[in-house]
Amino acid sequence: MRGIHSVIDDLRRDVFEEVARLAYEGGDLSRIDKIPYKIIPGDVAKYRDSVFRERAIVTERLRLACGLPLRSPAEYGPASLGIEEANIPEKYYEPPLVNVISFACNACPSKEMRVSSNCQGCLSHPCQAVCPKNAITTDRYGHSVIDNDKCIKCGRCVDQCPYDAISKIERPCAKACGMDAIGSDEHGHAKIDYDKCVSCGMCLVNCPFGAIADKSQIFQLIQAIKSGTEVIAIVAPAFVGQFPGATPAKLKKAIRLLGMSDTVEVAIGADLCTIEEAQDFLEKVPAEQPYMGTSCCPAWSVMAKRMMSDHPEYISMSLTPMVITARLVKKDHPDAKIVFVGPCAAKKLEASRRAVRSDVDFVLTFEEINGMFRAKDIDFDTLEPDECDTDFTAGTAAGRGFPVVGGVAAAVKEHIEKIAPDREVMIEYGDGLRECKKMLLMAKAGKRNGYLLEGMACPGGCIAGAGTITPVKNSVANVAKYKAAAKKKSAGESELADRLKEAEK
Repeated sequence: MRGIHSVIDDLRRDVFEEVARLAYEGGDLSRIDKIPYKIIPGDVAKYRDSVFRERAIVTERLRLACGLPLRSPAEYGPASLGIEEANIPEKYYEPPLVNVISFACNACPSKEMRVSSNCQGCLSHPCQAVCPKNAITTDRYGHSVIDNDKCIKCGRCVDQCPYDAISKIERPCAKACGMDAIGSDEHGHAKIDYDKCVSCGMCLVNCPFGAIADKSQIFQLIQAIKSGTEVIAIVAPAFVGQFPGATPAKLKKAIRLLGMSDTVEVAIGADLCTIEEAQDFLEKVPAEQPYMGTSCCPAWSVMAKRMMSDHPEYISMSLTPMVITARLVKKDHPDAKIVFVGPCAAKKLEASRRAVRSDVDFVLTFEEINGMFRAKDIDFDTLEPDECDTDFTAGTAAGRGFPVVGGVAAAVKEHIEKIAPDREVMIEYGDGLRECKKMLLMAKAGKRNGYLLEGMACPGGCIAGAGTITPVKNSVANVAKYKAAAKKKSAGESELADRLKEAEK
């Protein structure tokens, strides 16, 4: 369902806009109690069985967007309860980051095989023949019947039925979760196992009922801006095409209109990350370790280090592009607050780590900052950049290519070939966490020795992150065009290459 605009997208974005507007206007914050009635007007339910339920769901979304904790259905209170806890210029995410609003969940079946009326009761019964658990029998009319207590959901019957009469029904959020972290509570509602969850956010953008949401720092960022603190935005290269009509210069002005002083492209950090990972690969593979995994995607990195608990160092210890860029900016502006703007929900988790907190103060997704643009009535079609809004893009083509799956490994391989032309580099990438798992299992079995392994938690890469706005197919084309327009092509040509050691300190 990704890439198809729906009412869930509208509701989510309305919430971000209203929270941003409330924060900018300030004053009596109890006005948040009226927002559910603004987003869900009237007395007739439009999307669910009850208008009261619709508003209750919006209420919890508003609280999460303010960075406040999710409440259970048994807890009573207005949206404004505890709002003063959000009205501060600094607040990191209190776990859990990703939350299930239980009374918004449809209690979808977790996973089962179903026989439809398409079954013709054929004599051959190939579904029975291929079932490894003898879970399929026939009724008195010869139609197939599946015992889901015996069924292991292998799908062999689905493949063999000549009438396409058998289908696998699976909860969409669980299907999208590459960590198998979503189960059911006692009422059948989705429940996240936080010992497995890596906060990639794929569940929240794949739930057709909009029952899953993550916390935001919109409110706190705006408080920091209003306090007079200098705030600088560092923007992930996946931004291209996310805001229709927004050129880099227009985006820079728009961010300035939000109250931030400057905008820096994270592609410069991607270039330095490329250089560092290339050096690490040359030094360590195979001298110290059989292969190396990339470091850029935090959800992949957490998953890989869990799977490789005996050798976590096999995953690159290089700083991520976000952290490198933030450190360089803070070297030049030590009193500034840094907000990373990107496609990723897991970056929120990365930024909340104690080792990173001093570098990155806020993380907003493209959807969240778009709520700020809407609150300020910024229209990119009519917005005209000023003379000071020069092109902020200093990244090379290699750095700009990071958002698309395979882009990181390709950039590192290209740099290695330039500095060590005789060195053969084999690469493989995992497109989504399930593919990443398979790749790591092959590596653990000794079948990827000498390889550089790139992991991307979101299928398609960062351009498919949980906080993106543009369909993945369009983003691939936008990034390719943006990459081709770069004046410098290889990471080694970066004008900031000599500052890598400065960022490492």
